[in-house]
Amino acid sequence: MVNAYPKTLFNIVLIEPEIPNNTGNIGRTCVGLCSRLHLVGPLGFSIDDKQVKRSGLDYWQNLDLKYYPSRADWLKSLTGDERIHIIETGSSKTIYDIEFQEGDYLVFGKETKGLPQDILEKFSEHVYSIPFPGQIRSFNLSNCVAMVMGEGLRQLS
Repeated sequence: MVNAYPKTLFNIVLIEPEIPNNTGNIGRTCVGLCSRLHLVGPLGFSIDDKQVKRSGLDYWQNLDLKYYPSRADWLKSLTGDERIHIIETGSSKTIYDIEFQEGDYLVFGKETKGLPQDILEKFSEHVYSIPFPGQIRSFNLSNCVAMVMGEGLRQLS
């Protein structure tokens, strides 16, 4: 099944992630779904953190990883041809409104505060939420990434 997909099925962008275990889990998911992980600093941990690698297990060395020291550096790297989907709580549009395509950029914010206002404003037409009926403010970041990638994979399969 892996060979049926392009080298980069999705581009997962984490803006200023804070929890190493989440990033490790997300990295592992990216390896499993032929996707590139973009980490945008400042990070709340060292990329060499033992917890990151423990969560990513022995898959971390297979991860297609790009690092940007700041949001400005990530934004400068964009060509304008990217399809960028911002995932943030509170949007009236949901991930089920996205028509996923190979190579889409799926952007997630830090665990405690979500995405910064400048990113939300820049991509305001492309903000989507994950619907949930329960009484919580949000899901765990690693779970969010897995849910969105799962819906994307379902559509592309």
